[in-house]
Amino acid sequence: MIRAISHLIDDASFGGINRMLEYMESSPELAKIADHRIVPVRRGQLSAPTLGADLIVSHLSISWANLPMLTALRAAYPNTPIVHMEHSYSERFVALHVENRDRFTALLQTAYALFDKVVAVSEMQGAWLNRRGLCPPGSLLVIEPCVDLDPFLAHEGHRDAPEFVIGAIGRFDLQKGFDILIDAFRQVRRADLALHLYGDGPDVDDLQNRAKGHPAIIFKGYTADVPAAMAACDAIALPSRWEPYGLVAVEAMAVDRPVLCPRHDGLIGHIAAGAHDIGENSAAGWTAALEALDVDAQRRPCGRTRAHAAGAGRRFAKAWAGLVDEVFNDRDAEAGAA
Repeated sequence: MIRAISHLIDDASFGGINRMLEYMESSPELAKIADHRIVPVRRGQLSAPTLGADLIVSHLSISWANLPMLTALRAAYPNTPIVHMEHSYSERFVALHVENRDRFTALLQTAYALFDKVVAVSEMQGAWLNRRGLCPPGSLLVIEPCVDLDPFLAHEGHRDAPEFVIGAIGRFDLQKGFDILIDAFRQVRRADLALHLYGDGPDVDDLQNRAKGHPAIIFKGYTADVPAAMAACDAIALPSRWEPYGLVAVEAMAVDRPVLCPRHDGLIGHIAAGAHDIGENSAAGWTAALEALDVDAQRRPCGRTRAHAAGAGRRFAKAWAGLVDEVFNDRDAEAGAA
C-alpha cells in the first residue's frame, strides 16, 4: 500500500530542506514508500492547512510564533500520525544564541510532545535531544538528509594546477562562518592556496569588505550548478558556527573532494566518514590548519568518502521506509490495545 505523506514547509528559500523535499518528490526509490507531497504554509499562521494524508511530516520552524498552528494541526488531525523533522536546532546553536535556556527547553518539549515521532538529522543532534530530555521517550529517530547526488557523482578526476583552490559554498550569513574563513585566509602566508566563495546572502557586503581585495580570495557569486562549482575546487571548507547536519559535506564527498570542517554538531559525523578535522573553528584554528595542509595528499582520490556519499540515497530511502513502518505499526498496536 502506497501511503500519502504531506510534508509541511515554511521556508521558501532554495536551501537544503527544499532540495531534500524536491528529491523526495522525484525519487523512484522513495516513490515506492509513499506519495510525497510538499505543502507550503505561512510561518506564524494560526490555522492548520487542509490535508488529505495518511502521514503528516513537519519541516517547520519550532518557535513560539508557530506553536499555535502546530497545536491546531494536532487538534485537526487527532488520528493521523504527525512527525517532525528538526532541521534548525543543535547543541552549538543553543550555546551561541539561547540566553534563556529554561524557556527554550519548554518550547521544544511542548512542541515535540505534539508529534508521534521526532526525526533528528544527525546522530549528534539526536544524542543532544536525548541527553537534554527534549523528546518524549521512544519518539526519536535519526534520518540524515539527502538530495539527488547523481550530478555530483558524475564528476570524475581532480584538478591539475599549481594553485590549490579551497571552495566555500552556501548562504552568506552568520551560521555558515565564511567570515571566519576569510579572516583566517588573510593570515595564511603560503602562496599556493586560493579561496573561492560561491553564494549570496545578507552578509555579502561584510564578507567582501573583510576580504579587503585579497588577490587569492575570489567571490564567484551564486551558482545553480553546485556540482560543477565543487569540481572546480580542490577541497571544500565548512566553517559553520553550528550545523545540525551539513549537506554540503556529503555533496563534496560525492564529487570526490576532501571536506575541511571543525568537530562539532553534525559535522562530527562527516569527520567519522572521512572529512578532515581542522581543529578549533576560529580564524587562528583555520589559519593553522591551512598552513599545515598537505595539498598533494588532499588531491588523491578517496574511495572511502565517495563510497559513503554514493550510499547516501540508499540509506535515506531505507530510513524513511523504516519510519513509515514504525509509525503505522505503533498506530496499529494502539488500535489493537483499544
